Amino acid sequence: MELQPKQPSTKGPADMFTGDVWFDVVANGQEPSRLRVNLVRFAPGARTAWHSHAVGQTLHVTEGRGLVQARGGEVVELRPGDTVHTPPGEWHWHGAAPANFMSHLAMWEGVGESGGPESSWGELVTDEEYGSR
Repeated sequence: MELQPKQPSTKGPADMFTGDVWFDVVANGQEPSRLRVNLVRFAPGARTAWHSHAVGQTLHVTEGRGLVQARGGEVVELRPGDTVHTPPGEWHWHGAAPANFMSHLAMWEGVGESGGPESSWGELVTDEEYGSR
């Protein structure tokens, strides 16, 4: 067993997030584990850029109200207890609703020995895309 003391929260970088976003690493598995878990907190209107994950991603909303969209799909509202899975390679974004904070657990896997990036990041989500619901 290994205790992993709480590390300081990290502010989401401006090239990957719009608005105030903070995250805490919950799990960063070491081989053979590839588990990755972050607790992510979004201020109202804050959101990720478009991105995808090599092995997919699961989001579990813990509080507040949020939004998620797959490229080409509808914007979907998220509430506490909702869980969303994006399959490998699916471009998507997620964040808080305009008038609410939102927190979620973001869970994904590393790519292991196959190499390559775990996540690919694209352009910031525009205000028009964010408000398209």
